Amino acid sequence: MSKPLHWIGILYLILLQACEQKDITYHVVAVTPDDTPETIIQKAVNVVPTHKQLAWQENEFIAFIHFGVNTFTAREWGTGKEDPAVFNPTGFDARQWVRTMKAAGMKMAMITAKHHDGFCLWPSRYTEHSVKNSPWQGGKGDVLRELSEACQEFGLKLGIYLSPADLHEIEREGGYYGNGSQRSLRTIPSNNTHRASVKRTFEYELTDYDVYFMDQLYETLTEYGPVHEVWFDGANPKPGTNQTYNYEAWYDMIEKLQPEAVIAIKGPDVRWCGNEAGHTRQDEWSVVPLDEHPDDNSFKDAMADDLGSREKLGDAKYLYWYPAETNTSIRHGWFYRDEEQYVKTVTELVDTWYRSVGGNTVFLLNLTPDRRGLIPDKDAGRLRELGRVIESSFSHNLMSQEGIDISVDVNCLTKRLYMIDGKPDTYWIPEEGSEKATLTFEFPEEQTFNRLVIQEYIKEKGQRIERFEVDAWTGEDWKLIAESTTVGYKRILRFPAETTSKFRIRILESRIAPSISNVEAYMGEELLDLPVISRDKSGLVTIKCSTPDPVIYYTLDGSEPTLSSNRYEKPFAMNKPGNIKAKAFTADGSKSTDVVSGNFDVPKTNWKIVEASAPANGFGPEKAIDDNPATMWHTPWGENVKNHPHEIVVDMGETYSLKGFTYQPRTDGNISGTIKTYEYQVSIDGQVWNTVSKGAFDNIKNNPILQEVLFRRSVPARYFRFISKSGAAGEAWVSVGELGVITR
Repeated sequence: MSKPLHWIGILYLILLQACEQKDITYHVVAVTPDDTPETIIQKAVNVVPTHKQLAWQENEFIAFIHFGVNTFTAREWGTGKEDPAVFNPTGFDARQWVRTMKAAGMKMAMITAKHHDGFCLWPSRYTEHSVKNSPWQGGKGDVLRELSEACQEFGLKLGIYLSPADLHEIEREGGYYGNGSQRSLRTIPSNNTHRASVKRTFEYELTDYDVYFMDQLYETLTEYGPVHEVWFDGANPKPGTNQTYNYEAWYDMIEKLQPEAVIAIKGPDVRWCGNEAGHTRQDEWSVVPLDEHPDDNSFKDAMADDLGSREKLGDAKYLYWYPAETNTSIRHGWFYRDEEQYVKTVTELVDTWYRSVGGNTVFLLNLTPDRRGLIPDKDAGRLRELGRVIESSFSHNLMSQEGIDISVDVNCLTKRLYMIDGKPDTYWIPEEGSEKATLTFEFPEEQTFNRLVIQEYIKEKGQRIERFEVDAWTGEDWKLIAESTTVGYKRILRFPAETTSKFRIRILESRIAPSISNVEAYMGEELLDLPVISRDKSGLVTIKCSTPDPVIYYTLDGSEPTLSSNRYEKPFAMNKPGNIKAKAFTADGSKSTDVVSGNFDVPKTNWKIVEASAPANGFGPEKAIDDNPATMWHTPWGENVKNHPHEIVVDMGETYSLKGFTYQPRTDGNISGTIKTYEYQVSIDGQVWNTVSKGAFDNIKNNPILQEVLFRRSVPARYFRFISKSGAAGEAWVSVGELGVITR
C-alpha cells in the first residue's frame, strides 16, 4: 500500500495543474463599452498568434527579391509600356540566389513575381507582358519555377509578391485596370482550357481586373509548390485610376489553396513596419487596436511610433494579433541600377538584423539581382559575412551549461528551469497579479557576455512585458548593463562585454503577469564603428567614427585603403570632384571595418541663392546648399500657406557641364514637405532657361533616400532652378535637405 501524499504536495500539484491549464485565447477579441482599462489589458494578454503567424515569426530573417524589367531600365517603378525584349538575364541562376540567402541565414525567398509595371516573371496564360515574350531562354524561361525548385533543393520557403496595381493593364488599349466594369459572378480560373486542367475552381463577385488578377494569383499558388507568404503592396504608381479590389475573394482563395501562407501588408496576417529604411520601434507590440473587425478591415499602413500601448488599447473596438515585418533594401533602391549604387555595409546589415529580429519583428531584406541574373558579387560577399557574424555570435549559449542557479522573488507557478531548457513550448510564469519580478541567474563560474536574448511564450500567453532592466554582479554590488521595453517573440539586448558570476532581469512593468519561455546569453562578435565621411561647403573633408578608438586610413585614387594608405589625422581640403574611400582599423591592425566611400562632386564654396520661395523661420534656402543634409530649407507649414509650385534658384559661380542633379530629402525621419513631382531648369546667364528634366521621384514617400536624376545628355549651366510641383504626402509646403549636381 502506497503512502498518502503530504497535503502540501497535494496542494502544489493542484496549483501546478491549474497554472498549466491553457487560458482561453483568441486571435481577435472585441472591446465592449463596459470594459475597464483593467479588463482590456486582461483581454489583450489572451490575444495570441495563429499557428501560421507563429511559424512565420520563427522564420526571423527572409529575403525579398526585386527583379524584372526595371533591372534592365534602371527604374524603381516601371511604366507598363516596356518591351518584354529588354528582359534578358543571360547568366540567370536561381541556385546562386538561394545559396547566398542560405549563407546569410535567411529562411524564405520572396520574389516580385509581378511588380507595378505588370511584367510577369512566369509565363502567365493571361497576359503577353511576361517572360514568354522575352529573348531569355528563347521565351521558354520561368523565373518563378527555377526559384521554387532552388528553394526546395536548399530547404528555403517560397514567398510571392504580386502587385495589385498594374500599369500595363492601365496603359494598354483595352486594359482591365480601371475599365469601369461592375462586379458579377465569375469563375476562377476564367480560361476554359486552364479550368479544364485543374481540380478546383472558385466563384466570386468580381470586376474584370479582379478576374485577371485572381487568374494570375491562381497560377502562382497552384503550379509552384508550397507558398508560405503572399505580399500585397499598397502602392499605386498612377493614383486616381478608378479600380477597387475584392480583397475578401483574394484572401479566401489564398486560404483554400495555400492554407499555410500568411498574407502580408494589405492582408490580415502581417503588417508593414511603416517605413522602407529598416527603422524599428522601441516598443513593438504585436497586439494592436482596430476600429473595425478584421473581416471588414482595409488594413491601412500603421506608421505611428506607438501602436499598442495601454493608452492606444483603450481606444480600441477590437484587439488583434498583427505582427510587424521590417523591410529595407541592401542597396539604395529596390532594383539593381549599376555598380555605383550604394550597397549597405556588413555593419549596417548586422545592426538592422539586431534591431528587427531582436525587436519583435521579422527582417525582410531586399536583394537586387543584376542584369546577369545573379546577386552582385559585392552584395553576395556582404551577405555571406553577415551570416558568418550572426552564426559566430550565437553559436555558444552560455545558459545551456549545467549548474546555473535561478532564483525569483515572486511565487512561481511553473518551473524556473523552463526559461533555459531550450524547449519552445515550456515557459515560466508567476501567479496572476505579479506584474513585477526579479529573476537572478547565477553561473557556476564567471562568464563574459555582451548579448542577452529574451523570449515570451506568445503561443499561449501573448505579449506581456512592458519594461525591464538587466544588472550584472560586480562582486560588491549590482551594475545596470541594459534596459529595454517590450519583448514579444524575441528581444536581443546588446551592451559592452561584462564579466560576472551572475546577472538579474528586473521586470518593472508587465500586463497581468510576465511569461518567459527562453533566456540566452552570448559573447557576440563586436564590429568596429564605420567611418563617416563628410565635406563642408568650403571643401574641408572630415572622417570620423562614433568612438575614438579606431585608426582611419583613406585613399583618393579609388583603391581600397590599407595600413599603408594615408592615415587620417585632421580635416583636409578637397576642392574638386573626387571619391574618398576610408576604412577603420584597430590600433594593432588585426580588425577592420568595411570600406566606406564618399563620392563628392563640385564643391559648393561659391554657390549662392539667387531667389527662393519664402522660408519658414530658421529654415532658409541657404541650408539646401550648405553640404549638410542634417539641415534643411523648409517653406511655412500649416493652414492657408502657399501651395506648390515652390522653387529655388542657385548660382554655382561658374559654368559646369551637368550630367544630372541630386535631391536629398530631409534626414530627420519625417517626410513632411518631401517632394514628389519636380521640374529642373538650367541657364548660362540666369535669363534664358531650359527645362532639362521633369517627372516624379518614384516611391519617395516610403523610401526617402538620396535621389539621383541623370539627363539624356550633358548640358552647360551656371544656374539651376529646382521647382517642386507636388508633395509626396500631399502637403502644400516643401522641404529640401540638400541639392547637388552630377558632373562626372
